[in-house]
Amino acid sequence: MTISSTIIEQPTGLVGKKLAGRVALVTGGTRGIGAATARSLASQGASVAAGYSADRDNAEQFLKEFERDFDGPGRASIHQGNVSKPDDCRRVVQEVLDQHGRIDILVNNAGITMDKMAMKMSTEEWNQVIAVNLSGSFYMAQPVLEHMVERGTGRIIFVSSVIGETGNIGQANYAASKAGMLGLTKTLAKETAFILGRAGRLVDNGVGITVNTVTPGFVATEMLEGVPEKVLDRIKSTIPVGRLCHPEEIARVVHFLAADASAYITGQVWGVNGGLDM
Repeated sequence: MTISSTIIEQPTGLVGKKLAGRVALVTGGTRGIGAATARSLASQGASVAAGYSADRDNAEQFLKEFERDFDGPGRASIHQGNVSKPDDCRRVVQEVLDQHGRIDILVNNAGITMDKMAMKMSTEEWNQVIAVNLSGSFYMAQPVLEHMVERGTGRIIFVSSVIGETGNIGQANYAASKAGMLGLTKTLAKETAFILGRAGRLVDNGVGITVNTVTPGFVATEMLEGVPEKVLDRIKSTIPVGRLCHPEEIARVVHFLAADASAYITGQVWGVNGGLDM
């Protein structure tokens, strides 16, 4: 018996039309999971606004490669800002609206880690991770939701982590921030449905507004580049499928949740972790 394997490749052109005409804002969208998500959304027809915090050279390289692979200029833009600052978030949202005219999809992907045992963790290390991962998700979602509620349609997808569900040694700040995103997801899902319902805008077969979370396991991105090989081997030994996740595997779930046809899925947590947490 021959066992075939699937090679995970980045999309380099239009492969579907699920998101044709849609505009997606992806925070942390120029590298890792964010870049894979941006490309996956584009492969289904979406235009993409990719947020980044500091590395402009990398962001410009991302844009150059995106335009090479997805029909030249106009389909993508890059926007610099710090998601932990509410004013930056509102400015970026307005930039995207000015350039693209609308925001149909928000992917809150930006995140950082500052690992240390809880008893040795500084107040600054705690606050900074919470500010970017959790508060930043709220600061981005708030102005986007104002726009989506006004239009009556939209998709918000948070990229949390399996660590928010299981906890992890040395990651009290990260685990707390990612767990907080789960509660934020469920609350915003209920609030948006309530607001649309009160306005009489919930209809059969409507696109509506949905809010969901994806919780990746250990993903082969820059976040793991500094982890020693022996430690990675130990991590992989705890994952039932025996390997790390590819960013494109997270992106596939995000673009599924972003589609109009996913209108009956809201307030949910989608684990993509190779069976690490069941």
